Amino acid sequence: MRILIAYDGSTCADAALVDLGRAGLPQNADVIVLSVADVWLWPDSNQNVAIPETANVERARQLALHAVEEAQALAAKACQRIKASFSGWTVNSEACGESPAWAIIRKADEWKSDLIVVGSHGRSAVSRLILGSVSQQVVNEASCSVRVARGPVLPNHSPVRILLGVDGSPGAETAAHAVAERVWPAGSEARVIAALDPVMATATAWMKGDDQDADERAWVRQKVEAEVERLSLRKLAVSFALKEGDPKRVLIEEADQWKADCIFVGSRGLRRFERLLLGSVATAVVARAHCSVEVVRAVG
Repeated sequence: MRILIAYDGSTCADAALVDLGRAGLPQNADVIVLSVADVWLWPDSNQNVAIPETANVERARQLALHAVEEAQALAAKACQRIKASFSGWTVNSEACGESPAWAIIRKADEWKSDLIVVGSHGRSAVSRLILGSVSQQVVNEASCSVRVARGPVLPNHSPVRILLGVDGSPGAETAAHAVAERVWPAGSEARVIAALDPVMATATAWMKGDDQDADERAWVRQKVEAEVERLSLRKLAVSFALKEGDPKRVLIEEADQWKADCIFVGSRGLRRFERLLLGSVATAVVARAHCSVEVVRAVG
């Protein structure tokens, strides 16, 4: 597994490092810790770029270089912390000066990451690596799965509570596969939730083609029970519920009431079904949830 960890030294970024121990990740992984200074690196004087060589220009160039050096130091520090906690991981650090969200997305694409890990908010100073809109942009634009980590975080070996949002779509199935493939601490629980949105009440009939009398609730229950069976085989204590209402509200309220450690959702749901995981819904869950959220995409 290839994991790209965006790190800026903030409290939220530190929480994301601790959260790694409760994400069910494999014992062996290739990891890059990336720190991004939100600066424009001035071209060197030998690059034949027409930039006036003034004292102010040189001062700005030096400040930008210093910001990147600070970012490299942060990445190296995080790298050592991760190595101490995950002895089977190969961990390296990198830093650059660029627009943070695009730097993270570009690196993930170039490296063919399976998962990007970010904190929910970052520093408001030089790097501003994971400041609200940046984490949202990474979630929306990345080609791979993205985990937005939030505290509080319990000890690594304590049971984890995983909330899985499903709607019968390929995206939801991919999210369920991701949960099933992870290695969770003993006693961990999974709760599978499907939201029946009255606005999209005709969705099942569309999915069933000519069968206009299809029972939506029965169809959804069948999809949910399939995921329950899949997760039960992984020795997770599994429960499920079908809820009425707006999927965004249902998932967030259920996570709060059940005290979930993480919500897993697919990046896209059925186009005309409840829209459980369709773009803005997944984005809303990332923005509003009080726990970690992993938006799962199939890679390759």
